[in-house]
Amino acid sequence: MFKAKAWRHFCTITEHKLQVMKNCFRVGLIRQGLLHDLSKYSPAEFMTGVHYYQGIRSPNAVEREEKGYSLAWLHHKGRNKHHFEYWIDFSKTGMGLTGAKMPANYLAEMIMDRIAASKVYQGRNYTDASAWEYYLREQPYIDGAMHPETKAQLEKILKLLRDKGEKAAFAYLRKLLKQGIY
Repeated sequence: MFKAKAWRHFCTITEHKLQVMKNCFRVGLIRQGLLHDLSKYSPAEFMTGVHYYQGIRSPNAVEREEKGYSLAWLHHKGRNKHHFEYWIDFSKTGMGLTGAKMPANYLAEMIMDRIAASKVYQGRNYTDASAWEYYLREQPYIDGAMHPETKAQLEKILKLLRDKGEKAAFAYLRKLLKQGIY
């Protein structure tokens, strides 16, 4: 059983990584595409992934439901700059924790990550609206934690993907990356 789950988890995270890599390449993020999510192969993340593997959603969500937290997720988000949670820091105004504005290249990788996760977990049911729908499900947890400009740009691109498709969304991302700011 362990070997079968380990193989299936390995295939799932590798399929995800390859999807992100392909899409990162399409917008010019070669290095980020190659290095995307390598921490998922580390023992701290991989073993949790095997233990909680279901194939239809993140094993980290299952671990979180069981324990109230996910050590694998805490490990992952602390090492991968394409997660907005990586950018949470103490506020300069003394208002506690707040989200810092993500650089454009990590925002783009975050979008590719969301697209790939939706494609991998939804399979044939994937549509260009899937990443937007995923965002809407997690939005209550994002509000207040993500920098307002990052959040606005993420929403703009996910809606563009939903309404106009990958070609239009990726063209916008290439333009954004060329400018380097948003």
